[in-house]
Amino acid sequence: MEPRLLMGNEACVEGALAAGVRFYAGYPITPSNEIGELMARRLPRLGGKFIQMEDEIGSMAAIIGASIAGLKAMTATSGPGFSLMQENIGFAAMAEAPCVVVNVMRGGPSTGLPTLPSQGDVQQARWGTHGDHPMIALTPSSVREAFDLTVKAVNFSEKYRTPVVLLMDEVIGHLREKVVLPQPESIEIIDRAKPTCPPEWYRPFEDNKTGVPLMASFGDGYRYHITGLTHDEMGFPTTKPDEVDAAINRLFKKIRQGFAEIMLYETFLIEDATLVLVAYGSVARTAKSVVLHLRQNGKKAGLLKLSTLWPFPRRAIESLPVTVRELYVPEMNMGQVYREVNRVNQGRRKVRKINKVDGELITPQEILRAIA
Repeated sequence: MEPRLLMGNEACVEGALAAGVRFYAGYPITPSNEIGELMARRLPRLGGKFIQMEDEIGSMAAIIGASIAGLKAMTATSGPGFSLMQENIGFAAMAEAPCVVVNVMRGGPSTGLPTLPSQGDVQQARWGTHGDHPMIALTPSSVREAFDLTVKAVNFSEKYRTPVVLLMDEVIGHLREKVVLPQPESIEIIDRAKPTCPPEWYRPFEDNKTGVPLMASFGDGYRYHITGLTHDEMGFPTTKPDEVDAAINRLFKKIRQGFAEIMLYETFLIEDATLVLVAYGSVARTAKSVVLHLRQNGKKAGLLKLSTLWPFPRRAIESLPVTVRELYVPEMNMGQVYREVNRVNQGRRKVRKINKVDGELITPQEILRAIA
């Protein structure tokens, strides 16, 4: 493929289309608008459907409906819209409707800083909707990763029958870089597993060794019930303790069994490191430059870059070299990933946070001053 100059939001669209997304419903909100605008132009040419909804609540409902009807579906928003989507994200988790929600994060709370970056929605991505449920959330730190992780998000949603959140901060969403996208035939595409049994034998929420039930599309001749209520294997509401317990545990089982492929992270110069920066999104780029600066000045520093935020990749912290004595977590919030790092670290090393919430990217100088 020829090199292209793309911004993160544009690369996200390219990744979604390459992964087979053919339905998009959304409501305009800064700083994710380019995703909806480009989807509106591109989808009809591919036989897909674009709908501008009246709000984010309707947007989430529409992609759930499209998913149940058999299409790979996506929406995009930012923090305030993401808040409005939470009830329907919970419905998607309970109904096991595959879909992708892109959240290009901006400063908050409330209307906050509409055009400026933040990483303030990390905990909302995990705990925004009520009840016990697993969640997959990915975060890119480059334009190429915006493409790659969007493909991953679609694949994970299809494979595990679950909503998946792609968290981009505004810097990555609007960053332009030269990228070479992969050849279409080299991209791994995963489609939901469908039943082949006669319709009368079909159990839409049946447990199996993967924990992921086979999913028939509405209109394919497999009639079944979908509800946000806790349900039995046929999809009908139940309050029987044994059926409720089995249903909720299976939601976790299917994600737990995929931990090895879902928990994505990269390491940089950590083999002999005594100090490691744990970062994600655009801040990981700043952190990498700090590591190089420290190395040039004789300090054994390394970087742990997180591409998956949920489920939190605890093995990345647990497998750090024994030489590591200090962990620093720079992020554009008041310490949302720091809390997870500190929890998993269990006191083995010193963990310090470096926070910035004024709408500006953390600079190398600010990290260096915090470390000094």
